[in-house]
Amino acid sequence: MNLLLTNDDGIHAPGLRVLAAELAALGPVTLVAPDRDQSATSHSLTLHRPLRIHRHGEREFSIDGTPTDCVLIAFHGLLDPKPDLVVSGINHGPNMGEDVFYSGTVAAAIEGSMQGVPAVAASLATHEAADFLAPARFVRRLVEAISRRGLDGKQVLNVNLPHRTWETVQGVRFTRLGTRVYSDTLIEKTDPRGRAYYWIGGQDPVWASHDGTDFHAVEHGFVSVTPLSLDLTDYRAVVEMEQWDLRP
Repeated sequence: MNLLLTNDDGIHAPGLRVLAAELAALGPVTLVAPDRDQSATSHSLTLHRPLRIHRHGEREFSIDGTPTDCVLIAFHGLLDPKPDLVVSGINHGPNMGEDVFYSGTVAAAIEGSMQGVPAVAASLATHEAADFLAPARFVRRLVEAISRRGLDGKQVLNVNLPHRTWETVQGVRFTRLGTRVYSDTLIEKTDPRGRAYYWIGGQDPVWASHDGTDFHAVEHGFVSVTPLSLDLTDYRAVVEMEQWDLRP
């Protein structure tokens, strides 16, 4: 199995390094990651400037762009043959609920699926200093399961791992995306020239603790695995709106 490993925390992130070492037991692993932190870049592409690629080793590259840039360049410029699976992470911080739409980690996995291969996005649900070894071993077991059982090329598994000693992890739950209670704020300040500038800030996210969601699972000590589909169509709304009798 040829594996492409990327992230949004950057090429030197500890979660990436530990996961690369674990996945090496399953086949060739190529690292293609941003040269710096690209958190919350979502699915953005760099279109208005050239991208620079820096080689760190035989199968290790950094790119001065977004996680999506990294996956695209890996598929269309760096790797031959193409990878069988894309793994993004391990992110230092959770990616649950609606936050998947902001996440560079999840976006990189989605780009892998758009290129026609299954993908995994993995996140450790803490911003504190952490040991990534046990989470990386779980991701390796998940990749082994995908190799044995198969996964559709248009599917993404979004994995969130609880931050606790691994002996106290309660198990694995297959979940749906939760709902975030937003408390983001816009902080206005003034620079030395008297001009206003703004920080997008806010407190740590608060989640509605509904049974069956990714947050509920992680909150209770379970690993959350959420299968994601690229089709965002609201099919029920399509049927309802057909009754609107709109005319051009």
